[in-house]
Amino acid sequence: MEILIINSGSSSLKYQLVDSTTGEAKAKGVADRIGIDGSFVKYVAVKNGKEVEVKKEQPIPNHEVAMDIVTTLLTDPEVGVIKNPEDIKAIGHRTVHGGEKFVQPTIITDEVIAEIERLIPISPLHNPASLEGIRAAQKLFTKATHVGVFDTAFHQTMPARAYRYAIPNEYYEKYGLRSYGFHGTSHKFVDAEARKYLNNPYLKNITIHLGNGASMAAVNQEGKCIDTSMGLTPLDGLIMGTRSGQLDPSVVFFLVEQLGLSLDQVKNLLNKKSGMIGLTGYSDARDVAALYRSGDANAALCYEMYGYRVRKFIGAYTAALNGVDSIVFTAGLGEHDALTRSFACKEMEFFGIKLDEKKNEELNHPTKPVEIQAADSRVKILIIPTNEEWQIAKEVVGLVK
Repeated sequence: MEILIINSGSSSLKYQLVDSTTGEAKAKGVADRIGIDGSFVKYVAVKNGKEVEVKKEQPIPNHEVAMDIVTTLLTDPEVGVIKNPEDIKAIGHRTVHGGEKFVQPTIITDEVIAEIERLIPISPLHNPASLEGIRAAQKLFTKATHVGVFDTAFHQTMPARAYRYAIPNEYYEKYGLRSYGFHGTSHKFVDAEARKYLNNPYLKNITIHLGNGASMAAVNQEGKCIDTSMGLTPLDGLIMGTRSGQLDPSVVFFLVEQLGLSLDQVKNLLNKKSGMIGLTGYSDARDVAALYRSGDANAALCYEMYGYRVRKFIGAYTAALNGVDSIVFTAGLGEHDALTRSFACKEMEFFGIKLDEKKNEELNHPTKPVEIQAADSRVKILIIPTNEEWQIAKEVVGLVK
């Protein structure tokens, strides 16, 4: 079955038409800069064995218009891959925050929409965008079953000792203030791929999703997440492209009380001006790597800090799992930046983690799972390309068959 996957952001709408059996993308692209000057739609498809690409620059005032343009391209006689919207039987909506209620893919109903709306106060950046995409797709694909696949779902197996904050109980009980974790679809996909590749369903596995946003998860022998690095929001945990990651909350008090910043300014500072960009002036690891190789001290410190934070979580999760069999690198940096992996694995011999630097360089950019550990490493070190769209498609098919 072919599943249309929608990933709706505040100013973008990414889409893929995926074969749920093979993971092949029949068409994919993005409507970008929605509601902003310079908006455009990119569309790439395979038709009659040939790749076709279309890019249109045009005003896109909202997600409904974006979805209409995407639908027109999908059904276009020249470049389209379906005849009409009724050909789409199921749509998987990547939905960032599902709270405690949504622990598995869920068919979207009015009640589900109301619950996603209820979660907006703890996900003000992501859930409104998800709702925009859902409503836009529902208007155009009236015959399809719409399914929400939640980024937080995989982490809902965490025990209370891992997800609760040590603040008064009422803030959890009334307002749901706790750690939820994100990137769950990616963590779930690569964890399952690792178990299949290593032919071991009982792995103690640490998954490391390193992109512009970055997170880690500890997955036990039953394949259940028992801890993850992001918290109430995607700001917590690892250093990221523009996010600070873990810091003392008193930094916020200092910025407000001593420097006179507003809460909105602090939110912007920690989410958009910190992390790699705060340390080096660049949020793209390729730029930071070029600086590092030129001998730039800030870039060197950035890599040291980035790798050190990953290693601290590996140590913590090894303790939480009472041992570790494998660690998995995935996503943009995890799959394509050998330097990041090198810093993340150094001085970890005590844990049985030893990288083969030659393999790490030579097996960069893999298209399938590869091993990059040294011959005497007790722990497997894998690079596994993530495929969140395929994971979403598989979960949607399981619900609508």
